[in-house]
Amino acid sequence: MLKKCVLCKKYTLKNRCSCGGEAVDAHPFKFSLEKERKYGKYRQQAKTQ
Repeated sequence: MLKKCVLCKKYTLKNRCSCGGEAVDAHPFKFSLEKERKYGKYRQQAKTQ
């Protein structure tokens, strides 16, 4: 998941940036209630297996 350094504002895939700063999630995941309903049955089936 893409992360962003809190000190230098660069993007990285690691938890620590090369500058030594902590990297946090760049942005929250998109959520769509319509997609939740559309694919919910498949997600439930995958959980029970």
